Amino acid sequence: MKTRCKSCFGGVAIRHVTLLTIDATINLLLGVLLLAFSDGLASLLGVPPAAHGFYPNILGGVLFGIGIALLMERRNKTGIGIGLGLGGAIAINLCGGLVLCGWLVFGDLSLPLRGLIFLWFLVVLLVGISVVELVTGYQGNRPDI
Repeated sequence: MKTRCKSCFGGVAIRHVTLLTIDATINLLLGVLLLAFSDGLASLLGVPPAAHGFYPNILGGVLFGIGIALLMERRNKTGIGIGLGLGGAIAINLCGGLVLCGWLVFGDLSLPLRGLIFLWFLVVLLVGISVVELVTGYQGNRPDI
């Protein structure tokens, strides 16, 4: 009886760390592209321009965070799939929150007061939960950071 390779794609064995590296690289590259998003870049790439770079940049920050989280998971030597874990959540939240903060400080967004309050609340929430996760994770000697 032939056993099927669980980590094969088209008959080729692919290691878990290799897949995580490829996935992380894709997310990091897309993140950098979206962080640098502008009308000029959209024209160069032949994609439709955004009315404003705000949302593509926020998405870029989140994708970059996911790429970092995947690289962190790649370093997991247990061999047991644990997902992105606490360290991944911290990377994603920090990248998204800090990019949003950058837009609020340097982006000339011309938002009404309620929009500024809402977005600063999100920055505090995302960065705050990351700080709490970092402190709690290190105090508990958790291996997933």
